[in-house]
Amino acid sequence: MIVVTGGAGFVGSNIVKELNNRGVTNVVVVDDMTDGSKFRNLVNCKVADYIDATAFREAIRTKTFAHRPRVIFHYGASSSITETNGKKILDSNFTYSKELFHWCKDQGVRFIYASSAAVYGNNTAFAEGDFQEAPLNVYGYSKMLFDQYVVKNTDLRSPQIAGLRLFNVYGPGEQNRDTIPSTVYQFYEKRKSFKAIELFGEYAGVEAGQQKRDFVHVQDVARLNCWFLDHPEINGIYNVGTGVASSFNDVATEVVSYFGNPEGYIKFIPFPAELKGKYQSHTCADISKLRRSGSVLRFRGIKEGIKDYMEWLESHEGLAR
Repeated sequence: MIVVTGGAGFVGSNIVKELNNRGVTNVVVVDDMTDGSKFRNLVNCKVADYIDATAFREAIRTKTFAHRPRVIFHYGASSSITETNGKKILDSNFTYSKELFHWCKDQGVRFIYASSAAVYGNNTAFAEGDFQEAPLNVYGYSKMLFDQYVVKNTDLRSPQIAGLRLFNVYGPGEQNRDTIPSTVYQFYEKRKSFKAIELFGEYAGVEAGQQKRDFVHVQDVARLNCWFLDHPEINGIYNVGTGVASSFNDVATEVVSYFGNPEGYIKFIPFPAELKGKYQSHTCADISKLRRSGSVLRFRGIKEGIKDYMEWLESHEGLAR
């Protein structure tokens, strides 16, 4: 049995699909379905059971969870980078994650969890290691805090513990998430509605539209999670991105070009005052540690990845709302 927390969410549901693609159907989805629209992410999935997230956490906390899965993929914490309620974020991303971490250690259950590139903030280096973290918001801080806790409390007797620092993930399933979707999806929605795509203007020496991110397709992220499943000997914190930074202008151009006739659909707006000092102008995953671990997974570039995603959105319109 495999447990996927956040299994009805964006990345979690894609992990469930990838497990299904491998013939694995004994999957338990843990999630909060208060937002019932998330069911769409699981419509074509085969799962063995569903457990409410609050009930699951209580069972873990009280040590009454009766099952012993092969692995827990933990994608059920908060993914909101704009949340300002520090108590809420730390409870979800630090305390809950600690509870699961210790339960897995005690039970000998493997634990693969989502970290985030938000731990790096405006640092110019994006390699796993000491002194690289400089989060700009409480979300990034909560992820950094848990990563540091894991490193300090993992030893040679521990089962596999792997933290995956996700960069800018986009792709199928995000349209049903309860936080802000990727810019790729936002740009798609704008162009589909014949509205202009608005990019941030110049700020802090970065030219208009040239803020950059490492955009990684969610299906590649799911495949990498399953690579870690195949390699229980691999532990530690790993960046998950393509290793290439692309500007928002490049991404917007790919989206509007998919529909043809791109002229006039991109415009620049003043950089928002509320984001000044809190905004990452550049991210690019250093994936050398991942490659040294033995992973040769090919990540799609934005041209291929965005085309794949646009085609998926056009052919799954009923599941995209």
